[in-house]
Amino acid sequence: MSDAETSDRLIKLDEVKRRVGLGKTMIYRLIGEGKFPSPYKVDDFASRWSNREIVAWIDDVKDGFEGKKRKV
Repeated sequence: MSDAETSDRLIKLDEVKRRVGLGKTMIYRLIGEGKFPSPYKVDDFASRWSNREIVAWIDDVKDGFEGKKRKV
């Protein structure tokens, strides 16, 4: 992993959508189901996600949901 992937910075929804390949509605649905990292409210009108939490979620998805590890 590069330093950019492991550093913990706060990222906007547009970057989250681009990186995970999901739309806003699906992201918020998964948050509601406890299956996606929740955003941090930085003020009344802005939410940001932890880069580190998004990278970890992507890694989990690559390994498969519900503990079903993909055979490589």
